Amino acid sequence: MSVARACILAAGIGNRLGDLQDKPPKALLEFSGKSLLARHLENLARIGVDSVAIGTGYRADDLRAEALAASFPGDITFVHNPDYTEGSVITMAVLGDAMMSAGGPVILMDADVLYDPRIMVRLANSAHANCLLVDREFEEGDEPVKICVRGDTDLVDFRKIVETQFDWCGESVGFFKWSPAMAGNLIDRAEAYIARGDREAPYEEVIRDAILATPQEFGFEDITSNPWVEIDFSEDVAKANSEILPLIDTGIP
Repeated sequence: MSVARACILAAGIGNRLGDLQDKPPKALLEFSGKSLLARHLENLARIGVDSVAIGTGYRADDLRAEALAASFPGDITFVHNPDYTEGSVITMAVLGDAMMSAGGPVILMDADVLYDPRIMVRLANSAHANCLLVDREFEEGDEPVKICVRGDTDLVDFRKIVETQFDWCGESVGFFKWSPAMAGNLIDRAEAYIARGDREAPYEEVIRDAILATPQEFGFEDITSNPWVEIDFSEDVAKANSEILPLIDTGIP
């Protein structure tokens, strides 16, 4: 089934980027003169997405202006999270209506990733109704969100710091495809986090809970060797410019 809808998590401040002058939202960082947000919209349009909801917070007006200037051929809506200094679980929750709106699967994605467009094609075309993207080649440590697998296919954990036994793991790209039923499940879980006061939680914890509850409903695509980088620190910006950007093929096969 084709994917026509996407939700972008773009509310955060990006405090770990260091002393960038007039610090923009990470989605507005530019590489070769084009912002991450503009690249996302371009890549989503190429796979047939015609409805995008953007979860905003920090400098929401700037994000809105950039999105509307990007010539996206479909509909763009903006859902504001006034509590964007708290956990990203809140942004997931405020995107609830957009994630659960009728009609087919939905892509949920972080806004702070520079990536080869073929990664998005791989996600959209996956046979898994609920799909994560994993890269086996990553730097160990507490920062990457890890997808942990037992055997060849069984997901057993999804977290930065993992204590579960597993056979191998890789880093999550931060892009997901959800069925309508799973999107509703995740929003219910996100709202439960907020209701019980866990407002500082990252949205990944919601996904982890769902995976641990029904692991058989999730699958993944291995995108190892495809160029991408999550932009968290100033060194990630440097890597994006020097290593990732030269490898990106903007042609969609």
